[in-house]
Amino acid sequence: MQDRLKWTQSALVRILRPAVRLALAMGLKHAQLEEILRDLLLEEARHLWRSQGIPDPNLSQISVTTGLNRKDVTARVRQVRDPLPATEGSSAAKAFTAWLQLAAEEPSRRRLPIVDTGHGPSFELVARLATRGDVHHRTLLEELQRLNLVRGLTGDGEGEVELVGDGFIPATSLRDMLAFTGDNVRDHLLAAVSNTLGQQPRMLERSVYASGLTVSECERIHQLAREHWDSVHYRLVREMTQAHASAAGMGTARMRVGVYVYHEDEPPDVKPTTRAGSAKRRKKT
Repeated sequence: MQDRLKWTQSALVRILRPAVRLALAMGLKHAQLEEILRDLLLEEARHLWRSQGIPDPNLSQISVTTGLNRKDVTARVRQVRDPLPATEGSSAAKAFTAWLQLAAEEPSRRRLPIVDTGHGPSFELVARLATRGDVHHRTLLEELQRLNLVRGLTGDGEGEVELVGDGFIPATSLRDMLAFTGDNVRDHLLAAVSNTLGQQPRMLERSVYASGLTVSECERIHQLAREHWDSVHYRLVREMTQAHASAAGMGTARMRVGVYVYHEDEPPDVKPTTRAGSAKRRKKT
């Protein structure tokens, strides 16, 4: 038991280090991080008891599970409002992804007329199909412009608009980038935690690691990964779109598939080694 606790603590240090780096860079202090941790302990303790067949755990059960005293548990039983926007299936992301898929099949369609004239694809048509007409195409266009994901709009609003980039990455909006960071990293870690706890089904979770490289070689391999991801990305979008249509509104499951690359120049006191290997964790086949 003691070994398991030590191993888990060591793993959490590795997991939380990037989160602490982000927190400090954004100005969060110990008190704010402690508040976050306490709220999460309460939420996950309730989730744990519910998974064991107890839908409404009492204060004592939550206190024992979390190590928080009853007074603190009582004071923190509240609904916490999330100020970040939802990233799952936003209308702007749907329209952008549908347009990107269209452009992958025909590169000239990276630039489209805004208004639907009935003569070929247009942004209005793509937006209507992607959102089932729930959001006006000009509202979506304004949002994509705000995020600097499109360009080329003429002054009268009746011209053409062009895709910028190859993914829905709202790099000019800190709020949206934080939302994507939270959702993407959350699901990556949920896959790893699910596998570590032996839950079923086993999730695909693999990586390849090498050290002793030059920074230029790291960036070359980085670009290689981007190129391969592009082809996988387009196929996944197509498959998920078809699966969503087949479910006809009856599906209850969600899914996120991602990829990441990280490289850095190691500090001088870290002696590089020339080795490479693949970290093959439990893979769903």
